[in-house]
Amino acid sequence: MQAWIQHLLDLLALPEYGLSTVFVVSFISATLLPLGSEPVVFGLVKLNPAMFWPAVLVATAGNTLGGALDWWMGYGAHKVVDKYKHSSHHGRAVRWLEKLGPKACLLAWLPVVGDPLCAVAGWLKFPFWPCVAYMAVGKFLRYFLMTGSLIWAFPGILGRVVGA
Repeated sequence: MQAWIQHLLDLLALPEYGLSTVFVVSFISATLLPLGSEPVVFGLVKLNPAMFWPAVLVATAGNTLGGALDWWMGYGAHKVVDKYKHSSHHGRAVRWLEKLGPKACLLAWLPVVGDPLCAVAGWLKFPFWPCVAYMAVGKFLRYFLMTGSLIWAFPGILGRVVGA
């Protein structure tokens, strides 16, 4: 199993698979697994600045689809959460989310709480497509601002790291 994973990582590291890697990492990082995709997007754009828009758009698409998967997981996990129904935090959070509705998915870009928020939106049976649209807007803004900021703040960092 370890050899298969290493082979996959080696394959995805090849330059011709750069956007594929961005998509896969962005998708996986949007699920409930703790993985950040911003370094991958930043690295690809630093190696090839002309890839800024394609990388941001592909990362947005992958991360939004991962958020949509979270929505479906939440939708299907309604019974699991029932045991926490009587908690004061649960009630307050649910009221806040119900008040916001699908617009709460704009916060899907936030670290730690963003991805579970997508699952909760599904659990609360918020409309799927409006949630996905709000997720996409929030996630696009995150990738655009974070990658642009990193490029601006660290213009020569990758060249020093790889010896270029």
